[in-house]
Amino acid sequence: MLQQFDHEKLEVYSIAIDFSALADSLVGAFPRGNSAIADQLDRAATSVVLNIAEGAGEFSGSEKARFYRMAKRSATECAAAFDVLRVRKLAEAPALSKGRELLLRIVSMLIKLIQSVEASPKSNPN
Repeated sequence: MLQQFDHEKLEVYSIAIDFSALADSLVGAFPRGNSAIADQLDRAATSVVLNIAEGAGEFSGSEKARFYRMAKRSATECAAAFDVLRVRKLAEAPALSKGRELLLRIVSMLIKLIQSVEASPKSNPN
């Protein structure tokens, strides 16, 4: 059996990878002159994935929660970027809808992870 890193065992990581691929496909189809929003969306989508991985690799509960919070913030940034894409008509409605669906799942799962980590006795050394 193939060994996995801790982050690869998380469903939220898998969903974040799927979102990152969707964001990349959208960015690749933008017409010229949209490099700012393309770069912002690409960086935020990548940040979601990377912060989940960093959080999963931490031993300290408070550090895990910190990275999961950063991932959540980047996911909500992606949601705002999708709003910009919608009003600028830079992406088709089905792709935007799929992206929003993935982001809602990611944010929900990250909130639960944060709450779980913060409620764990290991993360509260008092």
